[in-house]
Amino acid sequence: VVAQTTANNTTTATNNGKVKASPLAKKIANETGVNIANLKGSGDDGRIVRRDVEAAVLNPPSVSSPSLPQPTSSTIISTESFNEVPVSQMRKTIARRLSESKFTAPHFYLGITVNMDEAVVSRKKVIDAGEKFSFNDLVIKACAMALRKHPKVNSSWLGDKIRYNHHIHIGMAIAVEEGLLVPVIRFADQKQLSQISGEAKAFGQKAKDKKLQPSDWEGNTFTVSNLGMMDIDEFTAIINPPDACILAVGKSTATPVVEQGEVVLRSQMKLTLSCDHRVVDGAVGATFLKTLKGYLEQPLALLL
Repeated sequence: VVAQTTANNTTTATNNGKVKASPLAKKIANETGVNIANLKGSGDDGRIVRRDVEAAVLNPPSVSSPSLPQPTSSTIISTESFNEVPVSQMRKTIARRLSESKFTAPHFYLGITVNMDEAVVSRKKVIDAGEKFSFNDLVIKACAMALRKHPKVNSSWLGDKIRYNHHIHIGMAIAVEEGLLVPVIRFADQKQLSQISGEAKAFGQKAKDKKLQPSDWEGNTFTVSNLGMMDIDEFTAIINPPDACILAVGKSTATPVVEQGEVVLRSQMKLTLSCDHRVVDGAVGATFLKTLKGYLEQPLALLL
């Protein structure tokens, strides 16, 4: 049995039986499938405004799942069963945006392997000195520096024109219970690694507490998606609109390699760049990855 949600405890302002809502709130609700009749307005006289709809998309009603009987060694459950859960508004929005991206933007993929030995040593020295940062923080900073040198990657397809962004706002994909959110670290190329680390931690906590606001995930010009902490070696990611590219980051693994005729262990990490071929050509994406690899393998410039 799936728990059903009701609006009995929700107060909605009405005008002659019609829900009072701003035109923009109605438009967003129609696009995302939110039923504004179930919302409590925070505007004047209880009027439903944009932030109310966006909050409903971010924090949909929770749905409980039934518990299944646990089989023992001597029992066989011979009844087929399942439960169906309504698709949340967040999941609908994610599905719509990523479907548009996947089937509209012609994706192609470039992969590269990075030697993370120097990054591992440098991170340990920084931690010993009393500061902390994650490898994902380092990747974000390195991407920002590489984008500065390759502005064509920091771009958007706008139909009849291409926008080359002068500012560098990097989205960092964060998995939450209902899907995926991408808060944005703004002007990342101008920030020190410690600042990026602090913002990333704050976003992670806000996502966990369901306190991220729409302004937190707007304005990205490039996105980083890291599944290395989930033990994933490598993967490809769907471009996050309106970006032209997204970087997929795998885990750092001790790998035997041959150097000067000898087998040695190196800490290696695989990166995959998904590109919108309408905007970014293969050579452009490849030179960007080469620059990114250089920053990660010699990270001293990123730490200063």
